[in-house]
Amino acid sequence: MPEPQGSGQRYMPGLDGLRAIAVLAVIAYHEQFGWAPGGLLGVALFFTLSGYLITDLLLAQWVTAGGIRLKQFWLRRARRLLPALFVMLAAVTAWVTIADRVRLASLRGPVLAAVTYTSNWYLIAKNQSYFARFAPPQPLDHLWSLAVEEQFYLLWPWLLLLALLVLRRAGGKSVKWLAVPTLLLAAGSAVLMARLYQPGLDPTRIYEGTDTRACGLLVGAALAMIWPSRSGASMKRRLWLLDVAAGAGLVVVGFMIADVGEYSAFLYRGGLAVLALATAAILAAGAVPGSIVGRVLAWSPLRWLGVRSYGIYLWHYPVIVLSSPANSTEDLPRAAVQVAASIALAALSWKFIEEPVRHGAIGKQLDLVRSGGWRGYVRSRAMIGTTSMTAVVALACVGLAGVIPISEPARASGPVQQTAASGPAQTSVHPRAGAVPVITGLTPIAEPSTTAAPKLLTSCTSVVHVGDSTSEGMIMSDYIPDAAQRLPAQYHDVGVKHVITEISGARSIVEVLPGQVNGYNVAKSLVSSGYQGCWVIALGTNDTANVAIGSNVSRAARIAEMMSVTRGQPVMWVNVRSLLAGGPYAESNMELWDKALLHACARYPNMRIYDWASIVRTSWYISDGIHFTSQGYIARGHDIARALARAFPLHGPSTGCVVG
Repeated sequence: MPEPQGSGQRYMPGLDGLRAIAVLAVIAYHEQFGWAPGGLLGVALFFTLSGYLITDLLLAQWVTAGGIRLKQFWLRRARRLLPALFVMLAAVTAWVTIADRVRLASLRGPVLAAVTYTSNWYLIAKNQSYFARFAPPQPLDHLWSLAVEEQFYLLWPWLLLLALLVLRRAGGKSVKWLAVPTLLLAAGSAVLMARLYQPGLDPTRIYEGTDTRACGLLVGAALAMIWPSRSGASMKRRLWLLDVAAGAGLVVVGFMIADVGEYSAFLYRGGLAVLALATAAILAAGAVPGSIVGRVLAWSPLRWLGVRSYGIYLWHYPVIVLSSPANSTEDLPRAAVQVAASIALAALSWKFIEEPVRHGAIGKQLDLVRSGGWRGYVRSRAMIGTTSMTAVVALACVGLAGVIPISEPARASGPVQQTAASGPAQTSVHPRAGAVPVITGLTPIAEPSTTAAPKLLTSCTSVVHVGDSTSEGMIMSDYIPDAAQRLPAQYHDVGVKHVITEISGARSIVEVLPGQVNGYNVAKSLVSSGYQGCWVIALGTNDTANVAIGSNVSRAARIAEMMSVTRGQPVMWVNVRSLLAGGPYAESNMELWDKALLHACARYPNMRIYDWASIVRTSWYISDGIHFTSQGYIARGHDIARALARAFPLHGPSTGCVVG
């Protein structure tokens, strides 16, 4: 943090060092460094720090002035936070408008959410996972944490003022008593997180929710009531005890960053509360002059980074997202350049935006204009920077307003953002290692063939296609403008008379997201209503990922559930593949799902498997490594329909389980 400007707080350089550790941990996580799977917990350090410093500031006002100047507090927060945020938003939007217009349409909502500090609830409402990426990451996704803090800044002063007034009416007891209800609120937040957590389901809602993340902020607030900075200089007795506690806190923080990943059940069942307490122990020592931990954290390089940590946090994620190739993994040279660029941008932001605004630069410019007129302003050095920033803002506004048309690859935009697949076009099929044998061959093509060939027809007169987001593009005009190339038309082309598409993004067989029906209940409802016919099950991508993050329903049990509900009717499963090397959606997990399908097929005479994994081309994937380009969706729909005709042909039986 910068040195306080007349706030009644004492500057504590060790806390800047802790800020530096927090932001470096977050960067390590976003750079996908394998040694920091818990780097995202740096945000939790920021929360506890903010809770402490903001409450300490407000209590200092109460003690020295007998009240809390809310208007002054919010104006200071606005001067500290808004200018750098607005500049970053304008710069990112201008860059996307010029160089990456595919992202432009999907940037409008996040920009509005960022400006109103509602990014966390916007992402939750959009069912956008912070962890399991179904599309290229967006450059503003990291702003959810700033939204949580700003919501705290707006609500907490009112609650604190109310509590202080009640305390005054009760006889003017020490504000330390307020730590008790504050810690009870923190415990309530932690309990809510634990109750909402469900193994196997994406934890984004509880990770980004203001209610579930309030625990860390409130622990910091309670510490400020017990251990205010203004009395830190007098708290030198038993300094060794503070250092021991702070040292233990640093060990806990280091262990969790190095070992506790985003899908750890411990994290959501009390782990974040433990981290908040560990951070509070570090803060307690850092607030006392002369503590060993405080001196270590006040090391000049750490302090320099900590002072600029807000700008580093603002800039690092857009830099990483906009400069990383698709499906990138850990790359030290590239990461070094990205980190250096983020720090450089933050340093410029600090020097030319944050510090000048904190010291009244806007008012000084207005005074200059008033005193010297327009000519005086033009002669000022501020004119050049202001004019440049005006141009950037204007370009950003033009892009957000839709004046500049979005480039052609954005055709593939839908419920999940699509971009053209990265890398050179592949002219050959890339079969997966160890692919299962096939009974007949299908030539994978980018578009339906127009050459004369024997007509493939299926015995299935009715088909239900149950799918997740890997099927959405096959039925949507945004992906495939020509209706004749979409999935229903492809099924009709092989003789299917009646097509039912039950497709929903993020669907799995077992888990249920808000407003969604899982695959099992979709099938059960259709059978209960009297459906008789064939089934194409294009699920498994989310199921195997859910198993990987802790679901107690195995892959085999999921497949068995779907097979049981279809009651012996012909079923063709579409197996899965991803291009990802790590995480729940890694190709290694997809292979486990496909092996489970193969084992199940031997038990069900009505079951076939379309081996999509062995014929899908790398060039058909978008940069998330899971979904497909328009060309890929055209080929996917075309080939699934013809695989159905081979799996259940009109004339003659098929042989074996696997259709390729």
